[in-house]
Amino acid sequence: MFLRFSSGMLRLRSWLHNDRVRTRFPFRCIALVLAAIGGLIVFYLFAIPQLRRFRFHAGLSWYDLGGQGFSPDQNYISFDQESPIVEITPSGAKCDPRYTFLALRGDSIAHPGPMILDPAGELVWKKWNMYTTQDFKLQRYKGENYLTYWEGETAEGIGQGSWYMLDSTYTQKYVVSPVGIYDGDLHDFQITSNDTAILIMYDRIPMDLRSIGGPELGWIYDGVFQEVDLESGELRFQWRTSDFYHPSDSYYPIGDAGQERASAYDYSHINSVDKDDQGRYLISMRHLHTVAYIDGTTGDVLWSLGGMRNNFTDASDGAATDFSWQHDARWVGPNHLSLFDNAAYSNDDPSAESRGMIIDLDTEAWEATLLQSFEHPHDMMAVSQGNVQVLDTGNVLVGWGHSAAFTEFSPDGDVVCNVHFGASAFFTFGRVVSYRVFKFDWVGNPLTAPDTALTPESVFVSWNGATEVAEWRVEAWDGENLRNMSFATVDQVPRTGFETEIPLTSEVDSFFRVRAINSKGESLGVTELLQRLPASSSEISSLVSTWALAFIAFVVLGCLIYGVYFVVHRRFRRGFGPNGTYQLVSHKDANEGDDEHDRLPL
Repeated sequence: MFLRFSSGMLRLRSWLHNDRVRTRFPFRCIALVLAAIGGLIVFYLFAIPQLRRFRFHAGLSWYDLGGQGFSPDQNYISFDQESPIVEITPSGAKCDPRYTFLALRGDSIAHPGPMILDPAGELVWKKWNMYTTQDFKLQRYKGENYLTYWEGETAEGIGQGSWYMLDSTYTQKYVVSPVGIYDGDLHDFQITSNDTAILIMYDRIPMDLRSIGGPELGWIYDGVFQEVDLESGELRFQWRTSDFYHPSDSYYPIGDAGQERASAYDYSHINSVDKDDQGRYLISMRHLHTVAYIDGTTGDVLWSLGGMRNNFTDASDGAATDFSWQHDARWVGPNHLSLFDNAAYSNDDPSAESRGMIIDLDTEAWEATLLQSFEHPHDMMAVSQGNVQVLDTGNVLVGWGHSAAFTEFSPDGDVVCNVHFGASAFFTFGRVVSYRVFKFDWVGNPLTAPDTALTPESVFVSWNGATEVAEWRVEAWDGENLRNMSFATVDQVPRTGFETEIPLTSEVDSFFRVRAINSKGESLGVTELLQRLPASSSEISSLVSTWALAFIAFVVLGCLIYGVYFVVHRRFRRGFGPNGTYQLVSHKDANEGDDEHDRLPL
């Protein structure tokens, strides 16, 4: 027996369904509004701070927008490391012709380490170090030039490592460590005119921190520097921040730091020490916003510039003593010091502008005067690192530390040239940085042989660190005697950068070598014995590779086309049915069909 449902029952069921929909509608609206508010809150808390870190401004080039990557680099055939592709502005700028010394690191750097670039930004020398490398520069010791740098591990802006000294052949001659149980810190290593070295370190010691909101049994990083004899390792002088400055002098928020030894409070943060000809020390303490002058015998603080203990009246309406989170304080003349004013220590302060400074100090009238300020034309902000180097030409080089750039200024503060080694729109993300940047004259004579890579038609040659190569000479074996081989010059081409490609002439049919020649026509070094590659094998290999790539591309493209066709075809069939058409049905037939479907067995 079957029961027939009436059309009235169907209408009742439809009305009940619509009533439930009407009941749920306000709740859905409320849920939608709450979801939108939640999304806006998440966007404000997480997305807005990141968007504020972008440094967009008018005139950004494709390079600065990251069109070539965060840190564009150049690869080589004969050398297994890369070098940065730099952007120099304005076009045709005449930068100081000396070599640039820097040590790149960051998430976008595959092989971090010290490197030297020529005035055009071409690589001259690079060393890949396994650990962090900082403060790479040239210094003189016992009348000779040395490359010096720090290498070690870092955590929270503090280093644990040693300093290395390489001679002009890039041979490691000295490894310098502090006296005692300290680890060498990354911030500074200065060789004095007395053939001693000044080293920085951080010592964790207990201290009562209740006066600044910390624990009674708290811990601090005590900033320490030593002067040591490089040959004997004898300690000449040592100074501790905690003997003269208290954590209450610090501008650095303690937060949760200082609760235990592993999280000691870094209240002073020494980052540079400079010794003058009177045997006194000029030190920069970033977290105290202070530059201090230290007696070289007693260790007493003779004066403080900036910070809570400032001893100077500012004759420049505050512009000479209002620096903050600074780096790299150096004497650059009688009573004149240079300084890099970071003016920020985090990206939460997007309005801060970093600058280089030259300050005059009158220690009789106790006045400080800002002689010159060096600001980037696009309001550069460096939340950490940075340096100022006054060149002997009078120009001033400013390294922007956390921002991947350096700028050369005239003595009056005008920009001579600006160099980027990373996309400037993303500087605040720290994808590529260099703690400091310097310019020096340098002559490098590596003990290694030049590097080469062969193709059937040419040879690629480079020589990491060789500064005096002017030309490359191709010398072919005469084919007479394998035991005592004789060579004849078949070609000589100018060096065209770090790596030079030399086409091989028909005279090179077997063994050959490439010799480095200086501007005087003298030989500097020669490659190992090379053998020209047969052209046929290379052509076949190249042909096979080309056809293999073409076949793979054809298969992938075919799969994509078939996939698109399959998806579109399926959706078409579902939408229009098997025949792809609609058919009119009479009202009577439709009702009869409904009646049959509405019969249910009892």
